[in-house]
Amino acid sequence: MVKHVMQEEVRSRKRTHLKDFGYIGRYRYFITICTFDKQALFCKSDAVDQNIKLLIELGKKYSFTIWAYCFMPDHLHLLLDGVDDNSNLRKFISMFKQKTGFWHKKSFGGRLWQANYYEHVLRRQEDLKEVAHYIFANPVRKNLVDDYKQYPFSGSSEFDFNEANF
Repeated sequence: MVKHVMQEEVRSRKRTHLKDFGYIGRYRYFITICTFDKQALFCKSDAVDQNIKLLIELGKKYSFTIWAYCFMPDHLHLLLDGVDDNSNLRKFISMFKQKTGFWHKKSFGGRLWQANYYEHVLRRQEDLKEVAHYIFANPVRKNLVDDYKQYPFSGSSEFDFNEANF
């Protein structure tokens, strides 16, 4: 009976990463990282600004272009592009979660992130602008703002978010 229950549990777990893919190199990713217990932790700039700063710094350090980011109250969306053959998504996300989690715990107490994250590896023919639009429109879909440019926790490391035309 125990063996059967354990097998069912293993089958019901959702695989969050591709089995035979290394996540290293010049690939594009659409990432979603949820806060611990889906808590609304990204509602004020004092909780988000340092995360944005670390995201940009670590993107440069780990060779990722950050085309789009959006810190929703209980999750983060990212559109990333590995810029060289050594761009390592797992290392980048791990370091981002570690550094922001440490800062959050020190500043506010408690855990910041869920244990894992979700990624979609984009095919080269998938439109970068379309994915960025989806990310930037998230606060509008959730009725947080009327226009995506009004949302204070979205942006890009590559272009002026307020000048973008989606």
